Amino acid sequence: MEARRSFKATDVLDVLCELMLIRGTPRHIRSDNGPEFIAKVIQVFLMQTDVNTLYIEPGSPWQNGYAESFNSRFRDEVLNQESFADLAEARQVSAWWKNHYNHRRPHSSLSYQPPARFAASLGVPPLRLGAAPLPCTPSRPAIESVITTTTLIEAGT
Repeated sequence: MEARRSFKATDVLDVLCELMLIRGTPRHIRSDNGPEFIAKVIQVFLMQTDVNTLYIEPGSPWQNGYAESFNSRFRDEVLNQESFADLAEARQVSAWWKNHYNHRRPHSSLSYQPPARFAASLGVPPLRLGAAPLPCTPSRPAIESVITTTTLIEAGT
């Protein structure tokens, strides 16, 4: 989860690279048709990494129900409840909520388990950094955050 004042295509590329370094390369990415997702730099990157795109038709949020449900909860429980003094505070509150959502909060679709516990019950080995080679280099801050930050997965929480 990233908190910024705005996202350009290059910012999206940095986040995608960081996520793929941590989680590996997905088969496809579902997104809306916003300019930051349909930019040439993103299209070239996805083609080079053999990732397909699944675009949501404008005005059709039901085509991405999981993300819309998550976005609605985040908006109701964080964005509409908080008045942030600055971007650092927004990041801190968002990180706390993300940890709670993934590690403490029961989800009805997962037999009332938090996602982290459900994933652990599947017996899949933990994810490793550097899971997939990428044809790009994320920006310096993105690289440093991958290298210097212990993730919740890595910490076993």
